[in-house]
Amino acid sequence: MALRQSRQRLVDHADLFGDEFCRSYSAEADAWLTDLFDQATQGNHRGLALVAVGGYGRSELCPYSDLDVVLVHRGHKKIAALADRIWYPVWDEGIALDHSVRRPPEVLELASRDMRVALGLLDARVVCGDREVAEPVITGARSQWIRQRPAWLGDLSQQVDDRHRSFGDVGFLIEPDLKEAHGGLRDVSALAAVMLAVPVLADFVDTGAVDRARANLIRVRVELHRRAGREQNTLLLQEQDEVAAALGMDSDALMSLVASAGRTVAWECDDAWRRRGVWSRQRTGRWRERMARRPKEGRGRGSTAVRGQPGIAVFESEVGLTSDAQALTDVSLSLRLALVAAERDLPIARDALNLLGRKAPQPPQPWPAELRATFVSVLAAGPPAIGALESLDQRRLLERYLPEWSAVRNRPQRNPYHRYTVDRHLLEATANAALSAHRVDRPELLLLGTLFHDIGKGFPGDHTQAGMVVVEQIGTRIGLERPDVDVLIKLVQLHLLLPDMATRRDLDDPATAERVAKEVGDRQTLDLLVTLVEADSRATGPSAWGGWKAGLVTELVERTRRLLAGEEVDPPSPWITDDLRWVIDTVRERGTPALSIHAPEVTVVSPDRPGLLAEVTGVLALHGLDVRSAVVSEEDGIAVEVFTAEPSRGTWPDSSRIADDLASLADGTLSVDKQLAERARTYRGERRATRPQLVSTQVTVDNNASARATVVEVRAEDVIGQLHRITQALVDLRLDVISAKVSTFGSAVVDAFYVRGPDGAKITEAGAISALDRQIRLRITDQSRPAEN
Repeated sequence: MALRQSRQRLVDHADLFGDEFCRSYSAEADAWLTDLFDQATQGNHRGLALVAVGGYGRSELCPYSDLDVVLVHRGHKKIAALADRIWYPVWDEGIALDHSVRRPPEVLELASRDMRVALGLLDARVVCGDREVAEPVITGARSQWIRQRPAWLGDLSQQVDDRHRSFGDVGFLIEPDLKEAHGGLRDVSALAAVMLAVPVLADFVDTGAVDRARANLIRVRVELHRRAGREQNTLLLQEQDEVAAALGMDSDALMSLVASAGRTVAWECDDAWRRRGVWSRQRTGRWRERMARRPKEGRGRGSTAVRGQPGIAVFESEVGLTSDAQALTDVSLSLRLALVAAERDLPIARDALNLLGRKAPQPPQPWPAELRATFVSVLAAGPPAIGALESLDQRRLLERYLPEWSAVRNRPQRNPYHRYTVDRHLLEATANAALSAHRVDRPELLLLGTLFHDIGKGFPGDHTQAGMVVVEQIGTRIGLERPDVDVLIKLVQLHLLLPDMATRRDLDDPATAERVAKEVGDRQTLDLLVTLVEADSRATGPSAWGGWKAGLVTELVERTRRLLAGEEVDPPSPWITDDLRWVIDTVRERGTPALSIHAPEVTVVSPDRPGLLAEVTGVLALHGLDVRSAVVSEEDGIAVEVFTAEPSRGTWPDSSRIADDLASLADGTLSVDKQLAERARTYRGERRATRPQLVSTQVTVDNNASARATVVEVRAEDVIGQLHRITQALVDLRLDVISAKVSTFGSAVVDAFYVRGPDGAKITEAGAISALDRQIRLRITDQSRPAEN
């Protein structure tokens, strides 16, 4: 049977998963290649062998992995023709093939020059042929690697570091690369290679844990290949539900499994590489003894006791415990160990973590002040605290202090707006907050509030409401006074207030700052909140914090500060300047629209007509501009529309082309709806492989957010022309749009419109509100079909 048919049979086998699939597929490949080899050689194998290397050599063939093989020969006269008789059937089957033809000395010589070849040969095995020609090559390649001639470990270490920087972490990313990312399958292979070169490392690596993690990653990778129908190593959001279902779990459980496996591999590999670094510097026969020994306080070769931290010493390049048994009864020991590690930016010794994992006592309730101060000091260490707390978490020591941490540990967020799992996001945000703690009067409340702002995501219900309950329990247990607990509750309650109001409400409307001032209550809480918001946003993802959003938040906070101080807030300055008034007069005289772009602002002045705002937003979308806010006005039949926009592809479009399209709109020669529908179809086709699941549409009508207008907020999928469709729905109902704010959150947009009815009043009747909801949903239901005017 041809290999493609065999592969499909295995892919269709619903009960064949992970390593079992890989071994079965590798066996099928072995049998098929052996048959091709026999036919090509006509049964004469002397001096010829086919060798599997890399993943195929490990029998780790996922459904669409390459066949990586070397044809080894001793000077066969017609080797090229013989090789073609093997390779061409593979290519004809559409099987990916990485192949080479070498004499034994050539294989070893190439392995001495090419690290990729050297690494592949570490997993080599004979598929078929003359073992006497192949096995010395395999043995020689391994011996060459063990002797490190050439010295590849330094290059491999650099390659590993570069890969980690490029691909991020399996354990914390929302869409991890199971093969290349930090903690992925490539790291497992690199770890095996470094242990082969430095055998003593095997005494420090939990190989059983690594292999279990590897098996879980293989299990997920096989299903990912199976569902995608091709080689795919990045576990994209839209693949996660199907992969999880195939493995008999939900998507949260799947991503938790992946995160746990990735963290295990990353932790073991990082520790091994660090120890290898010490080995390369020491290169003494007593290296293993020196690495394993716990130092005695004040004594011990190479150890330095840490002043003011009983039971803790720095030994070689790590922080560990002394032999003082009494220190193990100190409930703060784990946190003090993390504090020293963070302050000195050193790792925590493995044996110290293992010992504390077995013997560390539970803290009393409530915590003594010294324990709480130590915990806050760890958080205040900033970015180095992330690694220290991660090390404690590897042995579940963080949960000894914070049992609630288990609810967010490895918890996925499953939204491309977010970069990390919940637990890592909280640590990253707290590290960011530590860098800005000097801005606030109560830095300890800032750090605790940031650490716990999303703790509710590990519990049922709305994460803000759940988080308020959980943080009250935590705050009381760690010994905070009641007023401080109340501040933490308020920080959790309001951690979304500032970005939501800044990006989704009109800052020129006095009601916006008034509401924030009422919710926050005092200036100290406002300062804590704005610092938390920036730290949170920077830890969320690249699209969560930028100049536009930061500027809006800053403006809102400044207005709120003045209100809280009892000062008058200056009314917004007139935005129709003398220059703009000259443009208005010119447009009135000529009857044609005018456009100007002063990034990030786009100003359109045009004779007013029904549906103009919808048409203009459509034209901007056609030219690749993402609108973030809009302010509109009308003077004696002339409409003025000022947009804050960003180019979706990084470059601003030619303003003259936009102006031409606006003119075409005015004379009726351009159909925005038709062109948007065509572009949306093309765009969806281009992104089909990477699009996350659709976002459900939500429409909210709020008559309390503004004294002058009804606020209509629409949450919908982020697609080409969505703003145009929504504004067209408002036009259908003859609503007057005063201003608009647009925010993007991953695959969703949240558009807020300040509108008035045809009579200039708010939309208050239940029937009118229902009609508004229906019309918006109708307009955005089919994004590929032109809107009907």
